[in-house]
Formats: sequence, C-alpha cells, structure tokens
Amino acid sequence: MLGSEAVRRVLAAANLEPVSVQQLADGLDASEPTIYRRVDVCQEYDLLTEATRVDEDGNHYKVYETNLERVCLELDGAGFAVNLELRREFVDREADAWDERNERS
Repeated sequence: MLGSEAVRRVLAAANLEPVSVQQLADGLDASEPTIYRRVDVCQEYDLLTEATRVDEDGNHYKVYETNLERVCLELDGAGFAVNLELRREFVDREADAWDERNERS
C-alpha cells in the first residue's frame, strides 16, 4: 500500500491540514474515484481519520487527516520489516473509544 505513489501523495497532502476528496483530486491532479479508492485503502490501515464539516450553505462533506507519524523500513538479510508509527492523539482516541465500548457491554 505504501508502495503506491498515489497513496503516499494522499497521505502527504492530508498531513498538512484536513482535506476533502475534491481538494485532494484537484491538488493531486487525479479523479475523485481514484482518490476515494486511495482513501479507502488508507482508512483500512487507520492511516487517515475522517471528520464531517459543514460549509456556509449547510452542506455536509468529509475531510481526511493523516494519522501516520513515521514509517521505518528495516532490511534484514533477504527480507525486510515495515513499522508504522501512528500519531499519539489517534492511538489515545481509539483506546478511549475501546474502553467506552467495553463499559457499555
């Protein structure tokens, strides 16, 4: 997944500030369907956080922000290991949500 230049460009753009799919498509010169596919892949691995915004006309739209802090690639003989480090705020938010779900059970 991180081997895809399109995924890396989405993550880099969403690292600057929360961005919509339309903003990503315009800024990266890609179609919205392509961006949606890349966003979906990133969300599968918890690399993007989704939030809903409301514009001046009351229309709702989603924005995405990168959770990824660091990627480390370690070569080991004939193989390699990839370690992803997520932002602390994301990890804390997920832990709080997990605790809340367990309390309700």
